Amino acid sequence: MSLFGQSAATSSVNTTGDISKDVALNAPPEDGISDLKFSPQSEHLAVSSWDKKVRIYEINAQGGSEGKALFEHEQPVLSCCWSKDGTKVVGAGADKAARMMDLSSGNTTTAQQVAAHDAPIRCSRFVDIPQQNTQMLVTGSWDKTIKYWDLRQSNPVASVSCQERVYSLDVVNTLLVVATADRYINIVNLNDPAKFYKTIQSPLKWQTRVVTCFNDGSGFAVGSVEGRCAIQYVEEKDSSANFSFKCHRAQQTGVGNSNNTNVFSVNAISFHPQHGTFSTAGSDGTFHFWDKDAKHRLKGYPEVGGPITATDFSRQGNIFAYSVSYDWSKGYSANTPQLPNKVMLHAVTGDECKPRPKTGGRK
Repeated sequence: MSLFGQSAATSSVNTTGDISKDVALNAPPEDGISDLKFSPQSEHLAVSSWDKKVRIYEINAQGGSEGKALFEHEQPVLSCCWSKDGTKVVGAGADKAARMMDLSSGNTTTAQQVAAHDAPIRCSRFVDIPQQNTQMLVTGSWDKTIKYWDLRQSNPVASVSCQERVYSLDVVNTLLVVATADRYINIVNLNDPAKFYKTIQSPLKWQTRVVTCFNDGSGFAVGSVEGRCAIQYVEEKDSSANFSFKCHRAQQTGVGNSNNTNVFSVNAISFHPQHGTFSTAGSDGTFHFWDKDAKHRLKGYPEVGGPITATDFSRQGNIFAYSVSYDWSKGYSANTPQLPNKVMLHAVTGDECKPRPKTGGRK
């Protein structure tokens, strides 16, 4: 079955992508969208919002969507994530709490609190700790700590102090990467989760917005407010492959502006689950697909009508979801009722996310 009614054979050498057939999620959040994540086991999408809710939708092959569950926090929700088996969804947010819904129980409206911090929780992820017989939750907070939670217990198993407020974190295999204010990036080997394996300063000059791990756990991508993305490997032996590049920038038009560039924040980075290529999305309302190994942009897409705040690929990589809503980059006063709050589903077809073919001159 072709997704959204498009031919799976669609292919083009044109580097400008098409969003005309992208499908809007039904009954989206009523306020800014902070995060979205696909289930690793099924065609379900979790969406967290400033309206204090986490919603779970079922997506069909034609791009249709239906709300299946919803739970509330006491304050805006800043993050959401799934357990590896796809039965549990966690939201974390400004009420200093993480709350979990167990979908396998048949419950679709309430969640239990599973974590607490002294300040808002900015991000959360499920992690597998070697030698542990259960999956744990890791939370990162503006109280300058990360905490590990065994969901069967009310107190954290461990707490690790960071240099500054946690802005973003991600995990793949035994690699946990934690980005904080003041451009610190802490790397944790989950074989020894209670300490930092390595701490670096971001290779980018301005505030970090997002870190996302490579699929193989050998490194991570960093996005910042200055319209730049960095590709960073964990081990020193691979450091020659580190690089950064400009993105989400636009040349100003008009008389006298030819040398001026508008610079936009990189808000989200997602890796394709099969191809290992990745997307960036930003405050300029555009998203792009990239091949880090070939250092090549695969596709760039037109502006979508507002800032893009979060993105994710489905488990099979055939759907790319992106949220369009206010990203707070211009403060409270710029958040007007006219701004969109929507989630769009883009069918990934043809060569959109496939790595660039290697030429004879490349090893």
